[in-house]
Amino acid sequence: MSRPFLAALPILVRRERASLAATLLAPPMALIVTVILNLGLYVVMGRDPAAVVHAMLIEPFFSWASFSEVLLKTGPLLLIAQGLAIGFRAKVFNIGAEGQFVLGAIFASAIPIWWPDATGQWIWPAMLLFGAMGGAFWASLTAFWRVRLNANEILVSLMLSFVAVQLLNYLLLGPWKDPNGFNFPQSVMFQYDAMVPILIEGTRVNVALILAVLLSIAAWVFMQKSFIGYKLQVGGLAPRAASYAGFRESWAIWLSLLIGGAAAGLAGAAEVAGPLGQLQRSISTGYGYAAIIVAYLGGLHPIGIVISAIVMSALYIGGDNAMVSANLPVAAVRVFQGSLLLAYLVAIAFARYRLAWRPAAMRSPT
Repeated sequence: MSRPFLAALPILVRRERASLAATLLAPPMALIVTVILNLGLYVVMGRDPAAVVHAMLIEPFFSWASFSEVLLKTGPLLLIAQGLAIGFRAKVFNIGAEGQFVLGAIFASAIPIWWPDATGQWIWPAMLLFGAMGGAFWASLTAFWRVRLNANEILVSLMLSFVAVQLLNYLLLGPWKDPNGFNFPQSVMFQYDAMVPILIEGTRVNVALILAVLLSIAAWVFMQKSFIGYKLQVGGLAPRAASYAGFRESWAIWLSLLIGGAAAGLAGAAEVAGPLGQLQRSISTGYGYAAIIVAYLGGLHPIGIVISAIVMSALYIGGDNAMVSANLPVAAVRVFQGSLLLAYLVAIAFARYRLAWRPAAMRSPT
């Protein structure tokens, strides 16, 4: 591509002040564009677009059975996304929440697996606590490598997720395998006291949803009202100014990763102590990766993340419905989720930047 041609293209110039209306409209506009683009994909695939849209976007909200499952999935997505968003706003990019989610599930499962005959209402709270500790521990490995060896936290946290999955496979195929499980890679079923209480009778929605809401409130207070949250935001927006003011980057990295890891680990613990009732290989369902989309689709704001978590949960349940009723492959559902993030990034970019032509002196060939 010739240099004169490149010089003739417009460039992105940062706006002095991003429009609040454009910022708020970016998520719904991204959803609309995503739906339009994917409708074309469904037509090419030979699927009925109307049936897919109804199953994916409408049925989850108009069927109580489906909506209760939406609420069930909102819990872990909301927990993980709120934890990640704190780090993202500090420019600490934890991409390994999936591994921290798995470690949280492993740590929590240790209690009912090692003490299968234990009873008492202390068991499930202890499992949640152990799960948060497991996620924080796994995230601390990334923090150590980032602070001490200046390793990229994106790569380290992502690679550790694969290590976590292999550790899960080892346990379920070895020491933690249920001897009466017909050779399936799963642990024993957990006792009744190891299960988190049901929140809505007749559904699988449990107290993890309440925990997610409480964490969302805590995240808002932490980032908007506390001095520590202010320091994290300043470190992300203006690292040089933060350094000049005495804010240590290493402190921000440790805090951001530990918060994100603990939230992901708590979500993993709630999953094995909730709808699964045992440790399975299927615990790694992609929540950690989907939560990244949730965090950004919510504008990294605690309130926006609550809304985007519900939307993403509906897409999970709607995708399952579409695979059954409209014969949609699972890959198409993942394409929808990925294109939603891409559309949002484009929309928010145009909310913060504008197209401008290069000055004539720059466009003229030398």
